Amino acid sequence: MKRITSLFVIFCSPFLFLNLSLAQWEPEVRLTNNTHASETSFNNSWGLAATGELVHALWFDDRDGNYEIYYKRSTNQGKSWGTDTRLTNNTDESRYPSVSADGDILHLVWRDARDGNPEIYYKRSTDAGLTWGADKRLTADSGASLPPSMVISGSTVHVVWFDDRNGNYEIWYKSSPDNGSTWGADVQLTNNSFFSMQPTITAFGNDVHVAWHDNRDGNSGSEIYYKRSTDGGLTWEADKRLTSSTGESRYACLQVTPLVLHLVWNDQHTDAWKVYYKRSTDRGVSWSRDTLINSIYGLSEFPNMVVSNEIVHLVWFDSRNSDWEIYSKRSFDQGITWTDDTRLSTAPGTSWFPTIAASGYTVHAMWSDERDGNFEIYYTRDSTGNFVGLNTNTGEIPGKFSLHQNYPNPFNPVTKIMFDLPKPGNVTLKIYDVLGREAATLLDKNLTPGNYSVDWNASSYPSGVYFYTLNSGEYADSKKMILIK
Repeated sequence: MKRITSLFVIFCSPFLFLNLSLAQWEPEVRLTNNTHASETSFNNSWGLAATGELVHALWFDDRDGNYEIYYKRSTNQGKSWGTDTRLTNNTDESRYPSVSADGDILHLVWRDARDGNPEIYYKRSTDAGLTWGADKRLTADSGASLPPSMVISGSTVHVVWFDDRNGNYEIWYKSSPDNGSTWGADVQLTNNSFFSMQPTITAFGNDVHVAWHDNRDGNSGSEIYYKRSTDGGLTWEADKRLTSSTGESRYACLQVTPLVLHLVWNDQHTDAWKVYYKRSTDRGVSWSRDTLINSIYGLSEFPNMVVSNEIVHLVWFDSRNSDWEIYSKRSFDQGITWTDDTRLSTAPGTSWFPTIAASGYTVHAMWSDERDGNFEIYYTRDSTGNFVGLNTNTGEIPGKFSLHQNYPNPFNPVTKIMFDLPKPGNVTLKIYDVLGREAATLLDKNLTPGNYSVDWNASSYPSGVYFYTLNSGEYADSKKMILIK
């Protein structure tokens, strides 16, 4: 395990202020235990979703004689997990789930061969995974529809995949404007005489972004292509080539924030596969140069990414230690600089196809791992990995405990909570909703005396009344705040 600490020192007052950005991945937890292979999806899909205290994990395994989609969830930010739930049940293979969460609504798409050829299927849960609706077939053509990628933006669900219904693999898209209740027609996004494969999708507001790899340019391998819609998927701009490598570029993953569009992919700029990154700060119109994410000896493949609290989190697997292992790194400045690599899987054997999610201040990672003799699903978390700042005034020791009113209040979506600590000790700062359910843990650590402030980014939480509670052994206090979106 590796601890990453960034110190920012500001000499702007008689006191010394420190901003601590901590990262600490916990030991891996085995999520599955059966005699058959349990596998995670490709990097363009997300097998993990997190919102508030809930974490949702999806994979596929063949414990029942053929591959089916399985699900389990945690209600306490990954500290403990419920039982496996089988979500599909048919006579042919169901593979490659991709999940998105919006509060208590979960959306799931996957590739399914029950109809004699692979098709894209969808289902949803409206009660945070407790129950699930019926399977809904999204594609119906004579070709093979292959692994989907999905994103939600407001009440719109966007899905992309690739299929060969016209004799050649092309990228296809469809959407639902009403949280999966009804769906529009299939839309063909590419049209060339070469293969277009493995699309990834992200969205913010009415901007929908899609990237994929494509060998239309006649080089020895594929290049990464991109296109966007600025009207919620109704119309699409022309394809844009984003890479120009002498080797092959493939397996893209996109993520977007209000300010920056992020792209990672695999590339053979040299003889070995490596992970590369680039970004756009103008909604995909122009892009930065290619940036090599890691230069360590060995192959690095299938990057998966999530952005939360403006922090970019990246996972992939590579062979620097002979076995395939899972690695992670992050950027606190929207992709300009990156932390050192952190190894997440610690046992010999193959660990691959990681997926990542974040909510509140916790980052979650999951992958398929063969340390137990067959592939099982493993999970780890970093409860401080999405932590945007603990600020402390170390030049003055307060005379008494105090919890201050948050500012601003009401807020959207970030607010600051300040407290005074006259004695050293373990301090917890937690958020509760109006029903008294724990929504987030902002702080749980030993602190020295001082004046502190913590920023809470509630971008993944619904509007409403919340309470924050400070507890330091002999002292406890709680105050009300209002989130308005």
